[in-house]
Amino acid sequence: MVEEIILKYCQGNAQLEEVLCRHSRDVANRALRVAKEHPELKADEKLIWEGAMLHDIGVVRVDAPSIFCYGTEPYIRHGVLGAEILRSEGLYMHARIAERHTGTGLTAIEIERQNLPLPHQDFTPQSIEEQIICYADKFFSKTRPGVEKTPEQAIRSLEKFGGEGIEVFKAWMARFG
Repeated sequence: MVEEIILKYCQGNAQLEEVLCRHSRDVANRALRVAKEHPELKADEKLIWEGAMLHDIGVVRVDAPSIFCYGTEPYIRHGVLGAEILRSEGLYMHARIAERHTGTGLTAIEIERQNLPLPHQDFTPQSIEEQIICYADKFFSKTRPGVEKTPEQAIRSLEKFGGEGIEVFKAWMARFG
């Protein structure tokens, strides 16, 4: 199911498919490692795998030539665009993962304060699966596939989202390792 959705929306763009799949596999593997190391969290490992593999599907509609995306939307919208795609496929829990993984999640206040082209609503990870995938995603970039960031590098990449996100990430580091 995951592979079919990726193929369907990449529409023959092999370079994008490669970037998206490599990044998503890296995120999925790290997220699954967290789930396995913390059975007390009772995370749904199937949802983690599928959600991590599909969390960035919205990039197929954004304008980001450096990662072979030739759509028309701003990159910041890839989460909500991915959620639209996944809801159209009947994958509602996966859609929540997609729309809630930017930074450490975005609040309506942050969206309004930064004048982001997003609906003015909260997009913060709520379920344990959403949180684990969002956390794992911070260690990988689509522009440097296969290279895992250090915690310090991940924190630096969050600075553009403000101090609250850094504190959320640090709390996840303490909880997830």
